[in-house]
Amino acid sequence: MPLINVEQVVLDLTGADRHEATRTLAQRLVASGRCTDIDLFIADVQERESKMATGLPGGIGIPHARSAAITEPSLVFGRIADGIDWGAKDGPARLVFLIAAPADGGDAHMQVLPQLARALMHNDFREALLNAATPEEVVAIVEEHVQLKTEQPAAPAAQAPAAERPAAAATSAVAAPAAPAADVPGATASESSPAAPAARPLRFVAVTSCPTGIAHTYMAAEALENAAREAGHQILVETQGSAGSTPLSPADIAAADAVIFAHDVEVKDRARFAGKPTIDVGVKKAISAGPQLLIDAGNLAAAWAADPSRATASASATPVPSESSERKGFGTRLQQWLMTGVSYMIPFVAAGGILIALSFMLAQIALGQNGAIEIVKYGIHTQDAAFDITQNFNIASLTSWAGLLFVIGSASFGFLVPILSGYIAFGIADRPGLVPGIVGGALAASMNAGFLGGIVTGLLAGAVAYWISSWKVHKGVRGVMPVVVIPLLSTFITAGLFIAVLGRPIVWLMTAMNDGLNGLTGAGVLLLGLILGAMMGFDLGGPVNKVAYGFATAGLAAAGASMDAPQLKIMAAVMAAGMVAPLAMALATTLRPKLFSAPERENGKAAWLLGASFISEGAIPFAAADPIRVMISSTIGSAVTGGLVMLFGATLRAPHGGIWVLPLIGQPLLFVLALAIGVAITALLVIVSKSIAARNKLAAQASAQSSAPVAV
Repeated sequence: MPLINVEQVVLDLTGADRHEATRTLAQRLVASGRCTDIDLFIADVQERESKMATGLPGGIGIPHARSAAITEPSLVFGRIADGIDWGAKDGPARLVFLIAAPADGGDAHMQVLPQLARALMHNDFREALLNAATPEEVVAIVEEHVQLKTEQPAAPAAQAPAAERPAAAATSAVAAPAAPAADVPGATASESSPAAPAARPLRFVAVTSCPTGIAHTYMAAEALENAAREAGHQILVETQGSAGSTPLSPADIAAADAVIFAHDVEVKDRARFAGKPTIDVGVKKAISAGPQLLIDAGNLAAAWAADPSRATASASATPVPSESSERKGFGTRLQQWLMTGVSYMIPFVAAGGILIALSFMLAQIALGQNGAIEIVKYGIHTQDAAFDITQNFNIASLTSWAGLLFVIGSASFGFLVPILSGYIAFGIADRPGLVPGIVGGALAASMNAGFLGGIVTGLLAGAVAYWISSWKVHKGVRGVMPVVVIPLLSTFITAGLFIAVLGRPIVWLMTAMNDGLNGLTGAGVLLLGLILGAMMGFDLGGPVNKVAYGFATAGLAAAGASMDAPQLKIMAAVMAAGMVAPLAMALATTLRPKLFSAPERENGKAAWLLGASFISEGAIPFAAADPIRVMISSTIGSAVTGGLVMLFGATLRAPHGGIWVLPLIGQPLLFVLALAIGVAITALLVIVSKSIAARNKLAAQASAQSSAPVAV
C-alpha cells in the first residue's frame, strides 16, 4: 500500500489552529481505513506536540505520532494558503505533513519516513509542493523523493568510510562568526569566539534523536550533513530513530575532531564519546542552526587542541546536562534515578532469589520438612566446620548441592543494597557516583538499614559526587580528579554522614516498617494486597505500576533467607496482579471477539503469552483504544488478585517470570486461584462495559435515523 495517495492530499487546508487542522488531515486516514480510532490518534499526536511543537523553519509543520489506532505507515499532506501557527519561530506553516506510524513501527515503511524528513530540508522539494496544482502532482512529487527501495542509496561523500577520508588533526577552527556561549552547553565564551580560517576540512560525528524518532531525528541529520557539505567538512551522523540505528564505529569516533549531540531523549551509550569535545543541544537547534553548530564544534575542537589535558579531564567527568534533561521536573528525574538503581539490582535479586528457592526445594527433599531450616546453617568459613561448604562439598550429596545453592544465592543477595545505592548515584552523577554509592550501600547493609538506607546513600552519594565533579580546578589537578579526588571526598562525605547522622534514624524506620509488615494480619494483609494490586493494574507498566514493583523487589533484599517473610508475600501479590490485565484482555477477545477490532483480536492472541510471562504491557493496546473501561476493569481485577494472594499467604522469591517460576512459588495452587479470579473479574467487567457501550451506540444511531427528514 502506498504511503500517500490522492485522497490523502488537502490543497486548501483550513483550521482555527493547528489542532483543528490536524484533525481535518486525520479524517482522511479514517476515510482510507488506515486509522481505526481518530480520537486516540489525535490524542497521541497532541501528546507528542505537548513535548515539543512540530513547526519547523521554512513554513513547515510535521505533526506526527506512533499510535495503536494506525494500521499502516501513512502520510497526509495539507497546504494552507495563509498559514497556521505551528510553533516555529520564523512564522506560520504553509506545508503540513501529518505522519502516522503504527505503535510497533516494525514495518519496512518505517524506512521511508526518514526520507521525507530529509526531503523537507531541501528548498526545491518545498517549492514544488507549494506550486503543485493537483493532488496527483503532490503524490508524484512526494513519491519522487520518498519511496520504498530494496537497496539503500550510496552514502554521500560526507559519509564515506573512515578509511577513505583524508587524515586530519584537530589544529584549527572553522572560520565564521560564532554564537554566544550560552547557546552551546559546555562551551565557554572564549571557545565560541571567531577563529581563523580552517587550513583543512574537519571531521565531525553526531548523534540525533527525538522522542518519537520519526521526523526531527532525520531532519536534524540532514541539516548537519548539508551544513558540513557546504562548509567543506566531513560528518557522520548516527540517527537513533524509528528506522533503526547503525552505531558509529570506534574508529570514526576516535578520528573525529568534535562531537555534536542534537537530541531530546538520552543518547544511547554516551560513554563511547568520552574524552571528545562535545556540543550538546536539543534536536531542533540542529535543524534551525546546523552551520552554526559546526562553527561552534570547530572552535571547541581548536580550544581542546590547545589544551590537551581537557580530554583526560572530560573522559570521566560528569556530562553536561542536555536541554531535554533540564526540562524534566525534579519528580521525574528522581523517579528515573530510583528506577536506574532498581533495574541494575533486579538481576542480583533474580539470581539470588531463584538459587535460594531451589536450595530450599532440594533441602526439603534431602532433609525432610525441616530441610529449609537446616540448610541456612551452611556458609563459608563457618564456626561449625560441618557446615563449611568449601570443606564438606560432596558431589553425590543432595544436601551439599542444596547448601552450595544457598551459599551462592546468599552471596548474590549481599550485593542488593550496594548495587541499588551505587546505580542510583550513577544515575545522578554518572561514573563518579559509583564508588561512594556502592560503599555507602555496603555500609547501609551492614547497619541493617536495608533498601531505605540504600536509597538514601545512593541519592546522597550522587549529589555529592556531582557537586565535586562540577568544581573548577587548576588544569594540573584535573587529571587526578576522577581517579583520586572525587572518589576520596565523595566516599568520605557520604559514608561519614550516614554513619554519624543518617544511619540510626533510617535503621529505626526500617525496623518499624518490618515490624509493621510482620504484624499485619487479616484486614491489614488484605488491604496491602488490594492497594499493591490496584497499582499494578492501574497504568500497566507506567509510573504507578513501577512504584509498586520497585517496592516489592526492593523488599526482597530485606527478606534475606527467611522462608516466610512478608516481603515474599508482597512479591507474589505484585507478580500475580501484574499478570491479570493482559490475560483478561486475551480471555475477553476470545469470549466476545465482536466487541474488539481486528488489531485488538490479534493483540489478544499475543496477550496470552505476555500475561503468563508477567508482562503487564501486553494490555496497553487495549487500554490505549478504550482507556476508561479497560483501566477501571484492570484496576479492580488486579486489586482482587493482590488482596487474595496476600490473604492466602503465597510467597515468591523471584522478581519476574510469571508461570515459568511457578515451582518456586509458595502455595502455588492458591496463587493460581487468586490469579484466575482476578482475570475472570477483569474480563467480565470489560465485556459488560463494552457491550453496554455498543448497545448505546446502536440505539443512538437508530434514533438519529428515525428523526432524519424523509425525502419526497
